Amino acid sequence: MTCALAQAQTSVKGRVLDPAGGPLAGAQVEASAQKALTQPDGSFSIAVAPGKFRIVISKEGFLEWSRTIEVRDELTIPDVTLEIAPVRESIEVNERAGYDLQASRSATKTATLLRDVPQSVSVVTAGQMHDQLMTSIGDVVRYVPGITATQGENNRDQLVIRGNSTSADFFLDGVRDDVQYYRDVYNLDRMEALKGPNALIFGRGGAGGVVNRVSKEAGFMPEGELTFEGGMYGDARGTIDVDRAVNQRLALRLNAMGEQSGSFRDHVGLGRYGINPTATIAAGERTRITVDDEHFHDGRTADRGIPSFQGLPLDVPVDTYFGNPDASRVFADVDLGSVLIEHQAGAVNIRNRTLVGNYDRGYQNFVPGAVTADGMQDSVSGYNNATCRRNLLNQTDVTYSAHTGRVKHTFLAGAELGRQLTNNFRNTAYFNNSSTTLLVPLTATVFSTPATIRQSATDADNHLETNLAAAYVQDQMELSRHVQFVAGVRFDYFDLQYHDHRTGTNLRRIDHLVSPRAGLIYKPATAVSLYASYSVSYLPSSGDQFSSLTIITQQAKPEQFTNYEIGAKWDATRRLSLTTAVFRLDRTNTRATDPNDATRLIQTGGQRTNGFEAGITGELTRAWRISGGYSYMDAFVVSATTSAKTGAQVAQAPHNTFSLWNNYQVLRRLGAGVGIVNRSGMFAAIDDSVVLPGYTRVDAALFYSLSERIRLQANVENLLDKKYYLNADNNTNISPGAPVAFRVGLIARF
Repeated sequence: MTCALAQAQTSVKGRVLDPAGGPLAGAQVEASAQKALTQPDGSFSIAVAPGKFRIVISKEGFLEWSRTIEVRDELTIPDVTLEIAPVRESIEVNERAGYDLQASRSATKTATLLRDVPQSVSVVTAGQMHDQLMTSIGDVVRYVPGITATQGENNRDQLVIRGNSTSADFFLDGVRDDVQYYRDVYNLDRMEALKGPNALIFGRGGAGGVVNRVSKEAGFMPEGELTFEGGMYGDARGTIDVDRAVNQRLALRLNAMGEQSGSFRDHVGLGRYGINPTATIAAGERTRITVDDEHFHDGRTADRGIPSFQGLPLDVPVDTYFGNPDASRVFADVDLGSVLIEHQAGAVNIRNRTLVGNYDRGYQNFVPGAVTADGMQDSVSGYNNATCRRNLLNQTDVTYSAHTGRVKHTFLAGAELGRQLTNNFRNTAYFNNSSTTLLVPLTATVFSTPATIRQSATDADNHLETNLAAAYVQDQMELSRHVQFVAGVRFDYFDLQYHDHRTGTNLRRIDHLVSPRAGLIYKPATAVSLYASYSVSYLPSSGDQFSSLTIITQQAKPEQFTNYEIGAKWDATRRLSLTTAVFRLDRTNTRATDPNDATRLIQTGGQRTNGFEAGITGELTRAWRISGGYSYMDAFVVSATTSAKTGAQVAQAPHNTFSLWNNYQVLRRLGAGVGIVNRSGMFAAIDDSVVLPGYTRVDAALFYSLSERIRLQANVENLLDKKYYLNADNNTNISPGAPVAFRVGLIARF
């Protein structure tokens, strides 16, 4: 008689951790056809037969980890850290996407838990945008502490971030999107506000911070959504989002939007549309290609608001329009195409993204000026402006995880190349073909006086070529379970060539910029991070839109922005995050008039912002979602500049802002929302002569699920119908806030 020999058995043991070094329970371990789950302390033990085989560890929300190992006797492998998977949110009508986000790669170019990023980061998700029927960047930043949306001459997105105004620090999926225009949110997964200088990741500019839009990508899980919105003033808007897998290797997605809306402002309206197809190609087990193309058009009535009188906004009805609406238009046509190639080669991840942007935008407007001393007339001027820009930008990032002794490193090395071509052209309005100003009575602010549009002696007609190259390195170190350190530096080559078509002048400015970053994170507990950080950014002398270059500015060094920040972050629960930060942001190398020669400029000016921020995002309970924060800022001139004397308060930077949005699920089908926005008074311009009074505004919403896939909602803005002034561009261009306004929305998921 023969007997089969029993097969020898041994085991593989180990421990699985999350990126913060905490134990990861419930991860699946598979080896030699055997499976096991990790325990609450992250440990596992799985019985296997001796031999050579592959061990695979996986958990939802994390990237899969696998290695080929050979086992002879019992083997304990080193601790395994699962990296956060790229974040995607799906919108459910009866179980809406949440407001919280646990991880992002925008701040470090690596998948990092937000609580372990040593800087203040605020995220507004698609779920919150749906609940508040947000359609613009201005809507989104309303609930972001430390950021104020300014008027931007009512022809572009413009923000003041930690006391620094910008119209160019906008990014799309981490790549520069810097032309002045109004962006939409129809194709966004989320919007991230990264505060403090961010040059290591984003390059030049980013003085007070940057705004990064993260777009929706094609995935392999079917999704579909239709939204219809309507409201007062003839507002009408519709969007569609369809995501389907063609096969196991190809997925397609289409986002599209159309809107035709009026305004509480007389004679003002807008029309816009966008279409954004994307494709994701699984080119292999470890290679993914994402192709994205967007065409977007925005057209609206140019509206520069109302003037001021005796230090306050002029006391006229909030719908009062100044100018000739028939000859006042703003338009932008934007074409953006990108290709992302991502490849995983063992412990090395390679990402290469190319973005091609074609921007054609312009506007013609009439601008209210100073009101006469008797308060009876206003001096109006006019002009038009056009900008064409072509962007070609390429980024390559290589990340690698390794250990040196007990220290875990996540290394980043990257490079960016870019070329930007810009044409600027401006004309001035001559009323009755003679005068550049027109006095209009405050009883008849809409006029049809003929205006000839032609160039004045100083109007722009120029071409600029910008070439840039950058290299950067960064190391995220886990020194222990309690201590992490982030350090890196970026080297930028910035070459601006300017040609004036009017005079034939050619000028050139080359800058070599070195931008360091350092952050220390202490973790007394897995869910808590205390941090301190230091970062530097630069803005070349040509400004954030490089609209011109002169003999004087050609000699000017870049402005420097230095940020010091300490803060704390606490993930109080899996779905609720609290953050706080104290910071000082110094702006130096700003221009000042030479006290010994009024015709010369010297770079001795300076500005400082001292501030505090606190934020809350997520779920207080399963029924209660919340998002908001408080910000205190003191932004002032520390050394006289060409614009202001020492001690002047920075424009559009209120000392106190507070915002809080609540969404409560009252019943299974019924929900309600209420939001409060409070802002203290602020100055309209740097001369501190006109004050925009503070205000408190209350918004509200009701949500009713007709079925599991269809939701009806009603939103009310300014529920108490308070009169207030939202923002300004200067002392004579002030935007009133909207009176009470109702909108309804229908969201259907399929």
